[in-house]
Amino acid sequence: MITNPPQQTYLGRRTYNRPAARVVSSAEHQLWLARHLTPRDRWIVRMIHEHRVLTTHQIVELGWETRRSANIRLLELYRWRVLDRFQPLATSGLSPMHYVLDVAGAAVLAHEDGLDPKKIGYQHDRAIGIAHSLHLAHRVAVNGMFTRLIHHARQPQAPGRLTAWWSEERCARSFGDIVRPDAYGRWEQGRGEVEWFLELDFGTETLRRLTFKINAYDRLAEATNIHTPILIWTTTRVPRSTSARGPRRGAARPRPSGAGADRDDRRGPRRTRRASGRHPDPLATPRPTRDRSSQPGPARRPLASHRPAPHETRQGRNRYRHRTAETAASTPAHATRWPGRRAGRGLRPFSPRR
Repeated sequence: MITNPPQQTYLGRRTYNRPAARVVSSAEHQLWLARHLTPRDRWIVRMIHEHRVLTTHQIVELGWETRRSANIRLLELYRWRVLDRFQPLATSGLSPMHYVLDVAGAAVLAHEDGLDPKKIGYQHDRAIGIAHSLHLAHRVAVNGMFTRLIHHARQPQAPGRLTAWWSEERCARSFGDIVRPDAYGRWEQGRGEVEWFLELDFGTETLRRLTFKINAYDRLAEATNIHTPILIWTTTRVPRSTSARGPRRGAARPRPSGAGADRDDRRGPRRTRRASGRHPDPLATPRPTRDRSSQPGPARRPLASHRPAPHETRQGRNRYRHRTAETAASTPAHATRWPGRRAGRGLRPFSPRR
């Protein structure tokens, strides 16, 4: 039996989940957490503290097998004030939850390292301030690359494993006077290993800026006598002349040969510009046209061919005349005075249909 039925005015409204109740972080709560936090929970909290923000999908790749079990545990860590979370606005669909370090989690990490929680430099306002940062998508993309490597290493019979993953802040503390990479990683496979500095570009880096970064890494190799490869990860966008994937300024572009080669390449044919809405690229390969007449296959029916109607055949015309004569003989005389008026069914000629 339903003891508390919903009101009629509530049935047509969109319902929202009730906010989860959160406890107050205190000394008693710290003692309570010592009995409930698992080693995996402490490792996830330390990873979030090192890299500032991780999404639900990235946390699943780090230490869980299914997303449902990860969501259940993350909800408990959120209620215990170990982690805090937010959900950015998405243009389509829903974005995943983003988790940052909370007050109780920072105190747990400080006590594990033998430090005073007030002197570790943790500020909750700064931790949740990344939700409004313009570099949020950049950091999430960098973290996602390394979480996928860890997920690949967790699979059975994995060929290698990720042995080092430094965040941008840790790289800045070590090499900040020369370079500031987005991350540093080291992958070990068999008896060999490879390390790299990661530079992520969403298509906004100019060629001058990229050249300056490469020269800075050359100075770092000369200062440390360690030659570390640079992994430049770019997105697939339309290249521009000022972007890292575009041509250098002043670089000569080959002119097309043939008809129309003496006209200005920057403008292009007027008809082409109106059709495409942008200037045509003279270096683009023309798309070959398909000749359907030479291709094998069943012949198409001509558009004018159709099945003749019954009244178009000889047999149909004879039947039509016979029925029209019968209808005229059975029609009353007064019904033929107004041809436009429908006096009866016999006034409309019968069109045979099969």
